[in-house]
Amino acid sequence: MGIIEPAARLRPRTEPLDPAETGVLTVDLSALADNWRMMARLAAGAECGAVVKADAYGLGLAPAVRTLLSAGCRTFFVANVVEGEAARAVAPDATIYVLDGLVPGAALRLVAANLIPALGSLGEIEEWATIGHRPRAVIHFDTGMNRFGVPIHEAAEAAERARQITPTLVMSHFVCSQLRDEPRNERQIEAFLDARARFADIPASMSNSSAVFLPQRPHFDLIRPGYALYGGNPTPYAECPVHPVARLKARILSTREIEPGACVGYDALWSAHKHTRIATIGVGYADGVPVGATACGEKPAGEALVGGVRCPFIGRVSMDYVVLDVSHAPKDAAQRGEWVELLGDNICVEEAASRAGTIGYEILTRLGARFSRRYIGT
Repeated sequence: MGIIEPAARLRPRTEPLDPAETGVLTVDLSALADNWRMMARLAAGAECGAVVKADAYGLGLAPAVRTLLSAGCRTFFVANVVEGEAARAVAPDATIYVLDGLVPGAALRLVAANLIPALGSLGEIEEWATIGHRPRAVIHFDTGMNRFGVPIHEAAEAAERARQITPTLVMSHFVCSQLRDEPRNERQIEAFLDARARFADIPASMSNSSAVFLPQRPHFDLIRPGYALYGGNPTPYAECPVHPVARLKARILSTREIEPGACVGYDALWSAHKHTRIATIGVGYADGVPVGATACGEKPAGEALVGGVRCPFIGRVSMDYVVLDVSHAPKDAAQRGEWVELLGDNICVEEAASRAGTIGYEILTRLGARFSRRYIGT
C-alpha cells in the first residue's frame, strides 16, 4: 500500500467567497482525479471505471465526468437512464452502464443514448433480446444483496437466454465489503465465480470502492469505485487513503450571548448550563445538514470549525439555520459575516456522518442546491 498518499498531505486550498453567499460548496476536481488515479493503480491490471450516479455523489455529474475522462477513465456507471443521458452528453465515446437495468418503457431511450443496461432477471434478458440484433448488456448476478440480480441457481438459464444478446460484462455487488474479515465476502466471491464460469470469455466486475482493498483482491477485469473517488473513506478500519474532495463553508448570520437556563432552537431540546456565546449560521436541513446532527441534552452533535476551534451544534437543526456554541472560538472569527467550516480537511465526511447518526454517502448526496458551488483544480 505504499502508493497511497494520506489525505493529510494534500496542500491547503483557499477560494474567494462572494459577500452575498451564505453557504459555499467547493469541489476539488484535482483531488477527484488523484483519487481515481490511485484506485486505478490499485486495480493491478484491471480497468478502473467510475460510478457517477446520484449526480456524482452530490458533487456534480458533468464536471466529475469531464475530470475523470481527462484522468483516463473510459467506463462509467449510472443508476438510471436520465443520468446516463446526462453522462453521454459529456462523454460521447465512453462506455456507460445503467445499474437500474431495463425499466419498462425505457428501452428506446437506452438505445438512443447508447447506454448498456445491467440486466438482473431472466425476464429482463428475454425482453432486451427483442430490442434489436444481439444488443449489448451486463448480466447482473445476485450473490447475497437481494436487491437486483439473477439468482445464482438461475445462472445456467441466464447463460442460455444470453445467447440472444451480447453480454459485455458480468457483475455482482458485495454486501459487506467495508468489513475485511466478514465471511460473507468469501462466500459471495465463490458464488460469483460459479456464475461467471458460464460466461468465461466475458469481462467480470465485483469490486466497489471498499472491495478494492479486500485481502482477496476481487478486482477481476474491472473495478468500479464510487464513494472513494469523492473523498469517502473506503477503509473505515484504517486511515483514509483518499483526498477530500468536498469542502463546505457557511456564513455566520448572527451572534449573541445567553444566560444559564436559556434554550436554543425548536422544542427547547438544548439549554445553556452557563453563560454561552452563540452564533447562527445560514445552513440547515434544506441544504442537507442532517437533523440527526441536532444537539439534545448531552448527546454528541455536529461540529463546525470556527477560527480553528471546533464548536458544537446546539439545539435542533432547522430548515435554514444551525446554532453553534462559539464560547471558545476566537472572537474575531466568531462574528457576523465570518465563515465556518463544516466539511474539509479538518472535518471529514465520515466524522460529519457519525455525529449525525448516518453514513458519509448520505452527507454527500444530500448537499443542497442552495449552496453556491465552486469547482477548483482540473
